[in-house]
Amino acid sequence: MPFTISDEMLKQAGLGEQDARVEIACRLYDAERLSLHQAARWAGLDRTGIETALLSRGLPIYRITEQDLKDDLDAIRRMEQLKNAGHL
Repeated sequence: MPFTISDEMLKQAGLGEQDARVEIACRLYDAERLSLHQAARWAGLDRTGIETALLSRGLPIYRITEQDLKDDLDAIRRMEQLKNAGHL
């Protein structure tokens, strides 16, 4: 189903069509409704372009979860064990 934003609405928002695509893609990514790849495609940008657009809006590119931190700590502990055992 096509979604249309009138030229008048874009004008009121001070956005061109491409600017609106980028804005919407960034906001949907921030709301975790689109992946980074999907947001880039929606906005018609490459990975670097969408990352730059996110950062310029003060939005994070990546969100580190508690599980990410636990996984990193586990990996560090395993590396320390290998080092202490003389395997590194």
